[in-house]
Amino acid sequence: MFNRRVVVSTSVALGAALLLGGCANHLPQRSEHEARTERKLLDHSLRIELGEPQVLELPQRRIRVQEQKTFEVTDFEVTRRYDRYTPYQPWRELYEIPMGIVAVVAGVGANVLNVVMLGNVPERATRGWISYGFAGINPFMNVESNGRSQQNLASLNEQRRDARLEYTSLPWAERPVTVIAGSDTHELSTDRHGVLRLNLLDGPFADQDVAQIGKLQLSVEDSQDGTRADATLLVSHKLRGKLQEAHDLIFDDLEGDDVAQWVHRVRRLSELGLEEEASELEQSLIELTRNDPELQQQFLQSLIEGSSGN
Repeated sequence: MFNRRVVVSTSVALGAALLLGGCANHLPQRSEHEARTERKLLDHSLRIELGEPQVLELPQRRIRVQEQKTFEVTDFEVTRRYDRYTPYQPWRELYEIPMGIVAVVAGVGANVLNVVMLGNVPERATRGWISYGFAGINPFMNVESNGRSQQNLASLNEQRRDARLEYTSLPWAERPVTVIAGSDTHELSTDRHGVLRLNLLDGPFADQDVAQIGKLQLSVEDSQDGTRADATLLVSHKLRGKLQEAHDLIFDDLEGDDVAQWVHRVRRLSELGLEEEASELEQSLIELTRNDPELQQQFLQSLIEGSSGN
């Protein structure tokens, strides 16, 4: 009776080992999980904020440009499953076959011992050794090896988890702005905050007769998708009447004038309502006389006296 149980148990183990040996080079399947977010652009627009008042009354204006986008954001859970296997290399059979014979003998002995010990021998000995042994003695297959395994994508499953709308509003930072003034076209640029600092008494406008220009046409365009925005800023008749005189007061040669003429220039800019330009000219004259403290003091004193006289 005992011998019969041993034979039956061993036969079952060997049959299982033979079955496993035929696919010994296939390793357990491996899975990968990842979260993926997909963003789809639904709307893209640009906006030029001219500020107030709508008609330009002073030569300087800060114009803000904003870029707005609407996205459809979808979250996915992605699962990839890979079939893993040990690639066949014939030269490995030189040592796998002898080791396989030893492993089979050891596995048979472990199964016999397992019967005596009432099934307490670990499965890696009863089945593992036999499985390894038959894979080793099979001349057309190598034993399993995690170290040199390869894999192929077996399946890919994407499951949609969530969908939502996302809105962004960002400054048109350090990007070009086209300004058309009369027959001239100027390419200006915003700062890192998306602000265009427009000054009709400086930059490319300084060499143009802007006194004859009644409006400024501004445009911005995204070269990637052609999104565009346009705006028109009117220049008041009153401002146009001041621009030529203000230009001469600011840009005519300063070193050729005396202190009285300097004071006249600063005061006249103030009379024209161009306080910011008057302050900038005053600072330029202070810097000009930095190496001549006596002349600088004379200019400042005359400026104060002239203001007191008014």
